[in-house]
Amino acid sequence: MRPNKLRELIDAGKPSVGTRVNNTWPAIVEAIGHTGMFDYVEFLAEYAPFDLYSLDNFCRTAELYGMSSMIKIDQDPRSFLAQRGIGAGFQSVLFADCRSVDDVRQCVRIVRPDTPEDKGLYGVGARRFAYMGYGGSPEYVQALRDVVVAIMIEKHSAVEQLEEVLSVEGVDMIQWGPADYSMSSGRTRQEVKDVERKVIETALKMGVPPRAEITSPEQAKYYLDLGVRHFNIGTDLSILYNWWRMNGDDLRKIIGDVYCTVK
Repeated sequence: MRPNKLRELIDAGKPSVGTRVNNTWPAIVEAIGHTGMFDYVEFLAEYAPFDLYSLDNFCRTAELYGMSSMIKIDQDPRSFLAQRGIGAGFQSVLFADCRSVDDVRQCVRIVRPDTPEDKGLYGVGARRFAYMGYGGSPEYVQALRDVVVAIMIEKHSAVEQLEEVLSVEGVDMIQWGPADYSMSSGRTRQEVKDVERKVIETALKMGVPPRAEITSPEQAKYYLDLGVRHFNIGTDLSILYNWWRMNGDDLRKIIGDVYCTVK
């Protein structure tokens, strides 16, 4: 079975750097891999269209560059999406929209092996990550134990139960979600910064690594000062949109200036 790079970094207490994409085209993953800058690449399946074939090819490409991979999934159907993602080769799952401690416990069970000691729900499946006789073997079981379980802390009710959520055995990482929290709590995005700080500080105190999603390296300092060591920078659609908007605007100004001068 392949080593899980993100799991190794978390267990060693080392920082990690990832990036997010809405596109399953392998060339995008290749371009990220060519940089040599990222430990893992996250596919935003919660937002983007995909099929099961594309999940296999996404993971194959990440593995070619020694990267791990994460899949962010919808609240429903969690079991199907998470287990097919793991079967395709994703070594980490980011669960969205958890509202309670029971939700979080169920997320952990979904990815853990169906053994007497683990009490998980993942049985033997002859999927891509277990080709050639690995299904059900000790290596197969360990690979499922090593899957990184990340939880979005983004609902008002989850924040109210934060310490209980962080106490659930098997939660490896959390990610703050300001937009969903703002919506579910009735507070503006500007008003929830204090809640983000509380979530991060509580997670660090309880030994659960928080991850920060940022759009520029300069934003890292605030989180580093809080004690955050795991970062995910950029999203493909936002990167493209910002490039097109800024450069398109600059080009139109240049063309307009030239046209006015000639006229």
